[in-house]
Amino acid sequence: MNTKLTLTIEEKIILRAKEYAKDKNRSLSDIIENYLKTLTKEENNRDFKKLNPVVKSLKGSFKMPKNMDYKKELQNRLEEKYL
Repeated sequence: MNTKLTLTIEEKIILRAKEYAKDKNRSLSDIIENYLKTLTKEENNRDFKKLNPVVKSLKGSFKMPKNMDYKKELQNRLEEKYL
């Protein structure tokens, strides 16, 4: 069952979000609903609780450059190691 929800959000954010939804051919409601599902998904919470305390404390602390090509970086490192 769907229920209507009223949110108060900055106008410029709403405009950007609507443009994003339009570019993705999705409704803003669908995007927000899926985001909330991801946030509240029990599996994610259980997996996070299983992490070692040291690993848990480091989670999210590493910021990759936006232009980093993960696959290329991995390939280079493996080539250095094994070739």
